[in-house]
Amino acid sequence: MPVLEVWKAKQVFDSKRGQGTGYSGIENPLFYKDNTRMFYGDAKASIDLLVQSL
Repeated sequence: MPVLEVWKAKQVFDSKRGQGTGYSGIENPLFYKDNTRMFYGDAKASIDLLVQSL
């Protein structure tokens, strides 16, 4: 599986269900970069709500 080098992007939009560390228990360093914005909630429901409000 290829690695997407998203840390090189100007802006990263990350959809995450909660603030936990996840299945592996390993923190993702991408979450703490200045160019990353977190969007918490169920991905489909949250994005659908976001699109409706645009």
